[in-house]
Amino acid sequence: MSLQDMEFGIAIAQQNRRATIVALDWPPVLAVAEENARRFGVSHRYRLLPGDALVADLGAGFDAVVMPNVMHLWDRPTNIRFLKKVHDALAPKGRVIIVEFVPNDDRVSPAVPALFALNMLANTTAGDVYTISEHRTMLSEAGFPDCQFQPLPPTVHTAVIAIKP
Repeated sequence: MSLQDMEFGIAIAQQNRRATIVALDWPPVLAVAEENARRFGVSHRYRLLPGDALVADLGAGFDAVVMPNVMHLWDRPTNIRFLKKVHDALAPKGRVIIVEFVPNDDRVSPAVPALFALNMLANTTAGDVYTISEHRTMLSEAGFPDCQFQPLPPTVHTAVIAIKP
């Protein structure tokens, strides 16, 4: 998760005064997130969970888990394993919200997600961008029977939203 991604939690906390945010990332990233949460007046509802997302105990009973810009770092089996952890951490009817570059099934359009796939190929051992059908398959294998896709203009990101049955 990048520093910019921490803005999702802060924005959610600002819009919903009942929301408690749990931010999971490496300690140096969380130090900046904590500073930003204080600056935006939500630190009293902003909890830090330092560590590796693949190893950390996520807890349970969450209404939503937001995963911005993380799935492209991992291969399909790792994503499915993490999505199963997320599924277990959600309350019934809880939502996972994935924010990613999502290319079309041709994997060469739109241009930005396609170019980002080249970045993942060059700079990670297993990262990739995943198409709509690939997201559907991974989510289904993790226990989410259906998902929706919502473009997030003016960005080139897409929100992939699935609900735990």
